[in-house]
Amino acid sequence: MRAAVIFNPAAKGDKARSFRESLDAIARHCTLKRTQAAGDATRLAVEAIHEGHDTLIAAGGDGTLNEVLNGLAQTPGGLENTRLGVLPLGTVNVFARELGLPTQPQVAWPILLAAAERRIDLPYAEWNSSGQTQRRYFIQLAGAGLDARAIELTSWSLKKKIGPGAYIVAGLKALAEPPVNLQVRTETQNVSGQLVLIGNGRLYGGTFHVFPDADLSNGLLEICVFPRANWRTLARCGVSLLTRRRLAERCVVRLRTPAVTLTADRPARFEVEGELSEQLPVTFSILPRALRILVPRRNETANGHQ
Repeated sequence: MRAAVIFNPAAKGDKARSFRESLDAIARHCTLKRTQAAGDATRLAVEAIHEGHDTLIAAGGDGTLNEVLNGLAQTPGGLENTRLGVLPLGTVNVFARELGLPTQPQVAWPILLAAAERRIDLPYAEWNSSGQTQRRYFIQLAGAGLDARAIELTSWSLKKKIGPGAYIVAGLKALAEPPVNLQVRTETQNVSGQLVLIGNGRLYGGTFHVFPDADLSNGLLEICVFPRANWRTLARCGVSLLTRRRLAERCVVRLRTPAVTLTADRPARFEVEGELSEQLPVTFSILPRALRILVPRRNETANGHQ
């Protein structure tokens, strides 16, 4: 394995500090590539592939992982010749949890060194910007409606102070606004809603099983449409999420499809992996089993390794 580890040296928190303390040991196995600004992880991923690295490890949160993924997927031959691993340093680390990786970097690192390879589906969003088709790849989740609006309203200064609680504050603000009305179109169905989540894996927010029947390798997107995104829906779904970690099915319409297009009745943006993206309309599609991902071997668990 010729691996490159892409990480943000300015990342804060206990996980990032623990990672930096292990840099000398990690450097014995891999090339270290440090980001300096937003978007750098994508550039460094492309650079690493051109240098001949066959494995990219995104050391960070889900945002860093998404940047590395896009550098890999947008490089000619990248998907065929390069594997992707994740060393979780973020607050939530949804995809690491999806794979069953420990969220403690010092535990996850030796598991990555001995990891197996699995091929999983690779979803992507496509939209038009200034007459050009743009594409953004993702692994876990995208969304539109209330979900994206809450991210748009999130105060980054508040996020620094209270962490994920800033999203809750923003979500409450979004609920107080008139909802955007979305049209969800597949080849065979047309559904309306005010909140749409598009999933590849099972998890949302790290612990909630919003897509309990999702399969990372079945070539299909999981679509969860909330016909109404209001206080009543929040009350119904909130109790179920808090007590069962699952949605109350009466609140949602579920679709399973290889492609879906979202439009809105007024200007509205969508999000990919918790990062605000562009204006609707957008089409989500999937490349079946296109991504080579590092996963724990069967005798290794999220609680440790043997």
